[in-house]
Amino acid sequence: MKRLSPERTTVTTSRTSVRRVAIASCIGTTIEFYDFFIYGTAAALVFPKVFFPALGSTAGTVASFATFAVAFVARPVGAMVFGHFGDRIGRKKTLVSTLLLMGISTLLIGLLPGAATIGVAAPLILVLLRFGQGFAVGGEWAGATLLTAEYAPPGKRGLYAMFPQIGPAFAFALSSATFLITGTLFGDTNDDFLNWGWRIPFVFSIVLVGIGLYVRLAIDETPVFRANATQRALDPEPARLPFLEAWRFQTKEILLSAGALAILFAFFYMGTAFLTSYGTKTLGFSRPFVLTVGIAAAVVFGAAIVLSALYSDRLGRRLVIMVSSGLAVVWSLALFPLLDSGSRPAFVISVLTTLAIFGVAYGPCGALLPEMFQTRYRYTGAGLGYNLAGVLGGAIPPLIATPLASAYGSNAIGYMMAGLALVSFFCTKALVETKDRAL
Repeated sequence: MKRLSPERTTVTTSRTSVRRVAIASCIGTTIEFYDFFIYGTAAALVFPKVFFPALGSTAGTVASFATFAVAFVARPVGAMVFGHFGDRIGRKKTLVSTLLLMGISTLLIGLLPGAATIGVAAPLILVLLRFGQGFAVGGEWAGATLLTAEYAPPGKRGLYAMFPQIGPAFAFALSSATFLITGTLFGDTNDDFLNWGWRIPFVFSIVLVGIGLYVRLAIDETPVFRANATQRALDPEPARLPFLEAWRFQTKEILLSAGALAILFAFFYMGTAFLTSYGTKTLGFSRPFVLTVGIAAAVVFGAAIVLSALYSDRLGRRLVIMVSSGLAVVWSLALFPLLDSGSRPAFVISVLTTLAIFGVAYGPCGALLPEMFQTRYRYTGAGLGYNLAGVLGGAIPPLIATPLASAYGSNAIGYMMAGLALVSFFCTKALVETKDRAL
């Protein structure tokens, strides 16, 4: 079979329907990533004591972030499974499934007894539920961005694909705020917070899931998918397994996109989960202060996402992401010397700048990945590239950062991040610009 070229079919829709889909995608990703992020906050602040009390502070933190990293192993699996159904039965039905799975997994984490109650079963069940969260998010991102990208009018795909991208900014602010409120109510070291106060954000998520389901059920399937379903019925060689089709025809694009976005994940999860832990445990800042910085950082990187997405419609996705990767190389080397000065202003600058650089890359990728793959396996291809980047940049750096700093000093983390940023820079440089490509 010959390598297929990207489609040139353009589907137009009303502005009203595009706005509705954009808002629905933003609400959906906010809820899914809220569930995902409260785990990261809890992994930094309370899980070492609740689920790994016998390991001590350092080993407990490493074990806690190991469970955090499990989700990134699950994400490519979720991308393949949900991508298959998203390409076969539609984006909308698949996204309803990812939202339900995420909501149930998060609720059960909030209800899970600690190690003091059920022993070693507690961390084992925690890993299983964290895998469920990662599995759901693996299918969520590609579907949410495809909804907006496939509805967007020509020349404005970066603008509309931005809406699911800013969901994580709202989610991080919301997750930090809920932990800040519960921590304030119960006290910074109160046993009630460690026993059950931290569970409130997890249980509360079921309310948000109900809202998300209502919103998602009210939107229609994308016109691009509907048109492709008609063409697929007449195709003598239909894509029975979208994963195999995507890997067969666009292996290069999957691998390059994974490399290009790796530093994006590294900066985000270092700037959120790891620095939350570093600020409280290593630098000795209070939990309320660190969480308040997180809320401010969500505003900053949300603004960076919006601006970079808009500029990507003018300058191209590739150039904007390369700028972010280049900044990441320099900032990685400066980050820990600045942090280790121990001052509060330095910590604030460190978190805000790290997440702002992340936002510059994150804005354009909502349009970039859907533009790179054919409709028949777009959900699968975009999801694979994105979630493989999550393994490389989101699972490995937070997991090895604590032992790396213990063995070689905190600057070693900066060198690791700078090396990853260089990989992302050159992978992005190898990509083809896609902003003018029709879906």
